[in-house]
Amino acid sequence: MPIGGFVINVDPKRVEESVESLKGFNGVEIHGTDAKGNIVAVLESSTSEEMDEMVKAIMKIETVYSVGLTYFNAEDEVEKQKAQ
Repeated sequence: MPIGGFVINVDPKRVEESVESLKGFNGVEIHGTDAKGNIVAVLESSTSEEMDEMVKAIMKIETVYSVGLTYFNAEDEVEKQKAQ
């Protein structure tokens, strides 16, 4: 199960609205925000491809400026590929 830490930069005047939009995604946990429009989030998904699609969908939110990856772990996927 891939897990990624992200900083999502949004319109500073619309942080709460952005957080509410993000809460609509399965696998998104919000861990903090600041007045500059930064949202710290952890994303979990079944596959790396699914996480990529989730990031693309987050980028389509009107208030989102950028989605920056800070940490990524996909050891489970690597082990599955080795076993094949």
